[in-house]
Amino acid sequence: RNSMSSLRKGSNENRRSIFYTTEEWELLDPTPKDLEDSMALEEKRKHLAEGSKGLSSSAFPFDFGRIPHKARRPLKDMIGSSKNRNSSDSSPTEWCSGNGNRLVSELQLKYQSQQEELEKLKKDLLSQKELVRLLQQTVRSSQYDKYFASRLCEGVPKGTLELLHQKDDQILGLNNQLEKLNLEKDSLQQEVKNLKCKVGELNERLGMLMETIQAKDEVIMKLSRQLSECEDSTSSQSGAINSPTATCTNKELQELDRLKDNLQGYKTQNKFLNKEILELSTLRRNAEAREREWQAKYTSLEAKLCQIESKYLILLQEMKTPVCSEDQSPAREVITQLLEDALKAEPSEQPEQAFFKPHLVSEYDIYGFQTIPEDDDEEKLVAKSRALDLRSLSLSENREISTGVKWENYLASTMNREMMRCVELKNLIRSGIPHEHRSKMWKWCVNLHVKKFKDNAVPGYFQILLQKALEKPNPASKQIELDLLRTLPNNKHYSSPTSEGIQKLRNVLLAFSWRNPDIGYCQGLNRLVAIALLYLEQEDAFWCLVTIVEVFMPRDYYTKTLLGSQVDQRVFKDLLSEKLPRLHAHFEQYKVDYTLITFNWFLVVFVDSVVSDILFKIWDSFLYEGPKVIFRFALALFKYKEEEILKLQDSMSIFKYLRYFTRTILDARKLTAIAFGDLNPFPLRQIRNRRAYHLEKVRLELTELEAIREDFLRERETCVDKRDLISDDEEDS
Repeated sequence: RNSMSSLRKGSNENRRSIFYTTEEWELLDPTPKDLEDSMALEEKRKHLAEGSKGLSSSAFPFDFGRIPHKARRPLKDMIGSSKNRNSSDSSPTEWCSGNGNRLVSELQLKYQSQQEELEKLKKDLLSQKELVRLLQQTVRSSQYDKYFASRLCEGVPKGTLELLHQKDDQILGLNNQLEKLNLEKDSLQQEVKNLKCKVGELNERLGMLMETIQAKDEVIMKLSRQLSECEDSTSSQSGAINSPTATCTNKELQELDRLKDNLQGYKTQNKFLNKEILELSTLRRNAEAREREWQAKYTSLEAKLCQIESKYLILLQEMKTPVCSEDQSPAREVITQLLEDALKAEPSEQPEQAFFKPHLVSEYDIYGFQTIPEDDDEEKLVAKSRALDLRSLSLSENREISTGVKWENYLASTMNREMMRCVELKNLIRSGIPHEHRSKMWKWCVNLHVKKFKDNAVPGYFQILLQKALEKPNPASKQIELDLLRTLPNNKHYSSPTSEGIQKLRNVLLAFSWRNPDIGYCQGLNRLVAIALLYLEQEDAFWCLVTIVEVFMPRDYYTKTLLGSQVDQRVFKDLLSEKLPRLHAHFEQYKVDYTLITFNWFLVVFVDSVVSDILFKIWDSFLYEGPKVIFRFALALFKYKEEEILKLQDSMSIFKYLRYFTRTILDARKLTAIAFGDLNPFPLRQIRNRRAYHLEKVRLELTELEAIREDFLRERETCVDKRDLISDDEEDS
């Protein structure tokens, strides 16, 4: 409890102000008269001491003897004791040479400790002043509130009191802001002082450096004069003694002049040659620009030639109608001759002739697939027309901005860092991986998916499996041997037993049959491995097959029951009804079971179903994104030809069209835009949920079929008439 009598007139006992600390104190309310006196005194103090700081400007002095935190000695006593210590420490001492250094170090330590204690005292003083300021604000605001409350009881209008409250709050806020600004001003002044001190020190150092440089310059000049004097004296002495040396020096000077003249001539000649080189470079750039223009025109004309020749072949085929009579009209003979000429293999030409006539269609494409079959003439015609259209499309795409440049830039940016999944990479892969980078990117995609399997496998895991397969008999090896030559007969890498791809295909399939004995071998795995081997080595192709069978596809996809494949066909039916409802209703109307066609698409990922350019672009996205890509492209193929299918009005023509329509789709860019653009959104969660739903249904159906089979077997055993009946599996065995 602190006395406030110094602020009030008289000595009334009730004129006391109480504030709270951690002890149990009470705060007594001042009377209105006391409050008016304090406010008047405050105004008088402000006029008398304008410009003093807020920390000492309060009209409410306090006695802090009862502050309940750590007790401290008065500041005067502390400073006095410090002075006493300093005076006692600074008393005269008898110095001697032996202990002088020790006494100096002790005095320095004492001085440092006293400086630290002084800093602590200053900090304590600042904290005490801050506490005083806070308590003054608290008491002032409480007294103002009591004063206004008493005025309210006396009948002062409520609006006036609220206005006074607002003004009082504004005054308090401005006082706080003024105090903060004063503190900031002090700190800035201190910083200015420090900066001035630093500037002074730097000026002193600069002056010292300038003086040092000036002194060094004088020394250098003095040494230079001495050196020139020494050289003059030496030359005069040597000239008097060695006259033959002077003659040699003259010859050397003449030789030097001659060399200078030659140098000047060479410089003039060099300028002339540089000018010629610049002119030749300009001519070369112009020639290259003209060459690029002619190359673009040549490509455009070649594309148009492919289109015209394709249309020409189709026209000849349409005009070649069967004739019932034996008489051959001249027009028919001409058309037959033209067809034979069109389907002839192009002979080897001289280099100068080959330059003017482009080789439009080669026997094999870059993947090794045969472009034109050898047996059927009509199929030959269609295949050559298709190859010409493909050539025209590729030439047209090459004229536009190539994705190869984007791939080169991306791969260059990842040379010094590890390649990671990102949106940019996904978009690049969807647009198609260039032929020269496909091997690297497929290997990276496969390693991305089977990293956990490879980390857990022993070193040389593939070779160990292959060695086991070659040493021990395998139940799947017989079926593998039967299917090797039936894998891709239209590809030169697998067309004969001596082809280079046959042995690699055999090794990968045998190693996988030992890794996964539950599957062993299933027809369709050979085509997956054959496509992988076109770009990957044997071990990488083995891990590619592991990725497809064990990571991408559900379980039982390639087992004997093909349970997962059947489930995916039902999921695809649901997606077709959702994404292409008109086409689904058309199939339902004519009772066309299109899953007989699409089943093979899913099992071998479109191998032998689409043209090779589209096939490998599908595989690019498939190896990066997974099985969802199969659903996307299967729907995109139907959407691409939706209008043509809707025009067919009977089930036979629809089913016949579905068997070959995918080979007529040649524009990979348009198909990709449909798959990844028009069919969005395409969530993978939806496919997983529908797979789980249909899996239970298919399992129930298979259980019922197994029960019917067992009933049939029991009935066959008991009935004599039915003992000759056998199932397909028994017949195969």
